[in-house]
Amino acid sequence: MCDCGSDSSRRGGPYATGRELVEFVLAAHGGRVACSPLPNALEVRCQECGREFVLQTFVQGCPSCGGVHAVSPPRANDPAAVQYAGADFGAAA
Repeated sequence: MCDCGSDSSRRGGPYATGRELVEFVLAAHGGRVACSPLPNALEVRCQECGREFVLQTFVQGCPSCGGVHAVSPPRANDPAAVQYAGADFGAAA
């Protein structure tokens, strides 16, 4: 099995929520997943400022406020699965 955290022996993983999911995706496969393009871009609403934007990569900041959002590969086609890292998250996407 790969080291992506998808097995049940690790905390978090691709079905985590909030900041934990964002941190998981940022670290997945040595960080290569985070900047990879989604199979299909997702129209989402920023969970910080409320602005609608198109999530094009697995981790991306809102173009309006910079709020960091992420979705994991197994759920990449589900806009409802997009998670928000929180207002105090310091990573740049």
